[in-house]
This record gives sequence, structure tokens and C-alpha cells, in this order.
Amino acid sequence: MGLIVRQLRTVAVLLALLSMMCAESIAAPRRDSARMKTILVLGDSLSDGFMLPRSQAYPALLAERLRKEGMDFEVINASQSGGTSSGGVARITTHLKRKIDILVVQLGINDAFRAVPVTQIRSNLQAIITRTRERYPDCEVVIAGMQLPIETQDGYVREFGQMYQGLADKNNAALVPYLLAGVGGDPALNLPDRIHPNAAGQKILADNVWRALEPVARRVANDTRAAATSRVP
Repeated sequence: MGLIVRQLRTVAVLLALLSMMCAESIAAPRRDSARMKTILVLGDSLSDGFMLPRSQAYPALLAERLRKEGMDFEVINASQSGGTSSGGVARITTHLKRKIDILVVQLGINDAFRAVPVTQIRSNLQAIITRTRERYPDCEVVIAGMQLPIETQDGYVREFGQMYQGLADKNNAALVPYLLAGVGGDPALNLPDRIHPNAAGQKILADNVWRALEPVARRVANDTRAAATSRVP
């Protein structure tokens, strides 16, 4: 039994390292590297684009939209299928070796499926935000909220759903109220498992995130342009 446990731990470590190595970066054409800003998406299979090419997952679609809007951002999709809030805490440090201007956090639903206490999920998500801002105090945060499709008598579902709003308020972060709005429960927008969005569903996820991300991205982009202008002699 001890050998099996050690083997499983080794496999888990290798999978985590592979996820870090495969974090995909989608960048706008580099016209001025000094002005290029970075968005880090730290999520689970919903952001990873489960069973889809990464180019069809919403982070890549957001990168395309940013380019069309004339905003110079590199979008790094550091998501991992099966990702949890505790896993996010473990992974975030690796991604803070480079400057992060906007952090998109999309984690927690896999914890809820495992009935992890909401207090623990909240603590983990807060740790991700805190560590990022300790390293980069000016980093903006976008929180992608989730909801559970069932109700329980102990109030767990309600507490879980309210957790994201509370984190957004506490951290002055932008909030996507429900990432799967318009997609969840619709067979035409999900894979056969009826859990993960298909390519059409991912386009709607991109729209949902864009509504929260756009004003944040414009503010960061404008701050960059203003700083660049102030340096012109």
C-alpha cells in the first residue's frame, strides 16, 4: 500500500509540473514590448477548455477580442482540468515570476463537488489573491463566480454562491456573477457530459467574462499609455 501511495503522489506531482509547463500564452502582436501587459487566467477545466483545442477556450477568445479592441495584452492560460482552490494556491507562485497586471481567478467548483467547507475554499481563493498582490500590488483581479445546480438544507449552496461576491467586495475586484450563465444546463452548448461547454458554449463564457474584464483591461491599458506619454521628452 505504501508503494502505491508513493506512486500516486509521484504521478500527481508530474501532472502538476506538466500543467505549469503547458500554460499557454496568447499574445497580441508585439508593437511595443514595454507596453505589453499580462493577464493570467488561473482556473479549472472550464477555463482549460476541457476536450477542446486551447484555441477554442474562452481565454484564447478573450485574447482575440483584446487584439481587435487595440489593447496590448498577453493572455496566459494557466488553468488545469480538475483544478481546485488548494491546487491554485500551490500553483500561483510559479506564475508570479513574471509581472501580472490582471489576474482572472476561476476556481472553487471542484471543491464544492467534494463538499470542501466554504470557509476553506474562501481562504484558499483569498490566499491566491493576497500572494499575487503582495508580489504585484497594482494587479487587478477578476473573479469568475460559480453556482451549484442543487439546493441543500444546510445552506451550503447559498453560502458557496455568495462567497464570490464577498471576495470581490473585499478585494475591490471585478466579478463575473456566474461564469456559466446562458450555458449551464443547455445540451446544445455543452459536451455530451452536460458539464463542460463545447466550442459554442465557450464563446458565451468569453462574453460573460468580457463584461467584467473589459473595463478593467481598458483602465490598465490607458494607465500604460499615460505612463508611456509622460516619459516622452
